[in-house]
Amino acid sequence: MSSVNAIRSTFLNFFRDAGHEIVPSSSLVPRNDPTLMFTNAGMVQFKNVFTGVEKRPYNRATTSQKCVRAGGKHNDLDNVGYTARHHTFFEMLGNFSFGDYFKADAIELAWTLITKQFDLPKDRLLVTVYHDDDEAFDLWRKIAGFPESKIIRIPTSDNFWAMGDTGPCGPCSEIFFDQGDKLWGGPPGSADEDGDRFLEFWNLVFMQYEQVTPGDRSPLPRPSIDTGMGLERMAAILQGVPSNYGTDMMRRLIETVAQLTGVDPDGPQAASHRIIADHLRASSFLVADGVDPSNEGRGYVLRRIMRRAMRHAQLLGAREPLMWRLVPGLVREMGQAFPELVAAEERIAEILRLEETRFRVTLARGLSMLEDETRTLTPGATLSGDVAFRLYDTFGFPLDLTQEALRAREIKVDDAGFASAMARQKADARKAWSGSGEAATETVWFGLKEDVGATEFLGYGTETAEGVITALVRDGQPVEALSAGENGFALLNQTPFYAESGGQLGDTGTITGPGLRVRVTDTRKKLGDLFVHAVTVEDGRLAKRAAVELAVDHARRGAIRANHSATHLLHEALRQVLGPHVAQKGSLVGPERLRFDFSHQKPMTDAELEAVENLANAVVLRNEPVVTRLMGIDEARASGARALFGEKYGDEVRVVSMGTVENEGGGAKPYSIELCGGTHASRTGNIGLVTLVGESAVSAGVRRLEAKTGDAARQHLNAESRRLQQAAALLKAPADTVPERLATLVEERRRLERDLGEARKRLAMGGGGTDTPAARDVAGVGFFARAVTGVEMKDLKGLADEAKGSLGSGIVAIVGVGADGKAGVVVSVTKDLVGRFNAVDFVRVGSEALGGKGGGGRPDMAQAGGPNGAAAEAALEAIGKALEQAATATAA
Repeated sequence: MSSVNAIRSTFLNFFRDAGHEIVPSSSLVPRNDPTLMFTNAGMVQFKNVFTGVEKRPYNRATTSQKCVRAGGKHNDLDNVGYTARHHTFFEMLGNFSFGDYFKADAIELAWTLITKQFDLPKDRLLVTVYHDDDEAFDLWRKIAGFPESKIIRIPTSDNFWAMGDTGPCGPCSEIFFDQGDKLWGGPPGSADEDGDRFLEFWNLVFMQYEQVTPGDRSPLPRPSIDTGMGLERMAAILQGVPSNYGTDMMRRLIETVAQLTGVDPDGPQAASHRIIADHLRASSFLVADGVDPSNEGRGYVLRRIMRRAMRHAQLLGAREPLMWRLVPGLVREMGQAFPELVAAEERIAEILRLEETRFRVTLARGLSMLEDETRTLTPGATLSGDVAFRLYDTFGFPLDLTQEALRAREIKVDDAGFASAMARQKADARKAWSGSGEAATETVWFGLKEDVGATEFLGYGTETAEGVITALVRDGQPVEALSAGENGFALLNQTPFYAESGGQLGDTGTITGPGLRVRVTDTRKKLGDLFVHAVTVEDGRLAKRAAVELAVDHARRGAIRANHSATHLLHEALRQVLGPHVAQKGSLVGPERLRFDFSHQKPMTDAELEAVENLANAVVLRNEPVVTRLMGIDEARASGARALFGEKYGDEVRVVSMGTVENEGGGAKPYSIELCGGTHASRTGNIGLVTLVGESAVSAGVRRLEAKTGDAARQHLNAESRRLQQAAALLKAPADTVPERLATLVEERRRLERDLGEARKRLAMGGGGTDTPAARDVAGVGFFARAVTGVEMKDLKGLADEAKGSLGSGIVAIVGVGADGKAGVVVSVTKDLVGRFNAVDFVRVGSEALGGKGGGGRPDMAQAGGPNGAAAEAALEAIGKALEQAATATAA
């Protein structure tokens, strides 16, 4: 018996020896075909090679491609477990020629492999060809020696492959194995062809035409080969078992399920065993390729697969979560061929355990309601669509789960009623949104989300991808296209662009296509999961439904990732240095710098800032992995993960941990662990360096730390060093003495400024010849009036006090004219005259003369100003007249 792993190796090594490059399987999330939900065939990763868009360093390739068919038009989910061949996850072995060899070599290689390497008996093999492909017909007769009866001409599209409505296409030749008359079925093309006796296991596609339009097909200049062999089917043939689930790999997974549940794997519940084994593979590989269970897109399909298996685990009597306990066995079986499975083992198990724990609660509640609603229904009856929708809306029961639960009782579900209830809910939600006040200004996004659905974010795992334009908006209205020079917003079915949230700025980059170049200037979220790309069309025309290539600005994203990870390190460092009261109050993470707001009552000292910077950089220098895990919110909080300011968290959260420190009880724990949906460096060493550049107050009890990382930090430090050297050169002092030298110079300057100020005041007051100011008598009252320049406005009161002290009794009025032509006026009244005169009345008169208004102060001292310093003498004269009037009036 050949094991599954041996068959895979034999296939790949055979074609390697025939000059083919062994190419690793691509991700289950297609990066080059946005029309596909999952990679479903071996040729997907080579699509652009076949069309000539991409060049590879080889023209022959062979792969074992992991595939999933559980969403979109390729959806085998409902059949899985109940037939011998259907899977959600399977491996497709393939060999490819990119304009190198063609039909003759492809058939020769296939025949040699199956009859000599796999030693299949020739008399149990037969093939099909497209009905008018005489070349393939003749080659099979020549190479295999088949009689015409074993080369069946098929006139349908089953034997003609096309990449799409247009593009490369060509006839196929399928190879079948006769499993014997113990199984029902007839040869391909017969009335009984759907039986299991004749098993198709390899399809050879001869890509020789270009479909230009639906009615126009022309020969390709470089015909190519694309083949696909089902590994599971070949294993079933070589191991002599009638079902893929009887092969060594699947059987071991099934037996593990049987051991954990105590249920016979071949008894009445055999389908449940098969479903769990199949769905385990699909779930594990999807998680390994970056898909997380969710309520939208690929994540929703993954959740359906997981929950279908978990429902059957419950049917087998599993009292505790089961799926996660099967992961080590799967990794043993497939980890050598797919190392990504080994790397993600812990994450896969964690997500499966979390999902099944939560689902068991949902399942118990939903099944109780379902039992109540169907107690009176008999086989053949139909469950109301409204009831099915309540199960979905209240308990998260997908429609197919309700159908699955009722299948054994032969009860159907009113699909149309379910769809109608869903439509009513959407209509009600739209009305509620339209009436929500200020938010109604963005109803365009609500309508678009209903029409196109949520955006699938691919950016945790890639910075490039392809997507389909699902909607365009200009001036607040949906449009069909944006032309060169126009600005607007673009929505896509999937994107690697991160949308601004949690303090992290949105990505920028490009959207391109044939004759098209679009600049993405920002990415923002609307309604939680609608990614809106702000775009400027530079060349070409951006239209709805166009397939485009998306590329995030790599350097900018890298800098943002480093800064975001640095905020986590600084958060923990602040807690260690300042105390556990520190909590994040806000952040902004951009490419040039980061800022981090935190609770603290007073400015940080230089020593505290240095300690925080040193702690963060110590983790950076250890270059430890940054680990992201998906967890339940309660479990995340129990693990010590801290929530970030401004984030809204659902039942499942991403938990980011980095660095390690010794735990008080022994062992290690993460240095930092936080709830965060942003993008991060893969290792702390990628941050490069953390340099604090500022600490300031934001509001009462909230401080702000600003920092730079990586190259920006290096440039900042280099610039600081250059400025220090320049300062040292100017001071003619060593760099390490610059602070002390500057302190001495500053003190000398202060002393000189004081001396200069005193000299200016003496000069302004008439020099140092006498201490008695020149005053005149106004209606029996001493009046000192002086206009001065070169004196700071803040010094006018001091001058007035000095003059008043020398005057003894009287009124002092001083107008100071500044370099900008504006003036200030001060009036002071000696203590013995305060009962007769008010300084505020006089200063207002002076201010009016200077072109100003008002003025204020006390009865003994008042100050005002005005824009017209040229009227200084006039202001003093006006104050003198006012004094004369007031003195005369009070004397009377």
